[in-house]
Amino acid sequence: MDAISNFFGWLFGTREGVLALVVGGIIFFLIIAIVLERRTKQKFKEHEKQEGDWDLFDSDDESGWSDFEEDNH
Repeated sequence: MDAISNFFGWLFGTREGVLALVVGGIIFFLIIAIVLERRTKQKFKEHEKQEGDWDLFDSDDESGWSDFEEDNH
């Protein structure tokens, strides 16, 4: 029981322990993000853009221009 108490004292009471906690958390969530991204790519396979497809960020229109001519001046 004393070893567990010493470990938590080191983990939350020293700079090295807190740094290990932060770095460990970053690595943990990075692994989760990579696994979820791979699962998403397997489920929703990329396909070539077809005539009826639309894209929120990559459109063929001039970027930032309105459909109304008076707004473009």
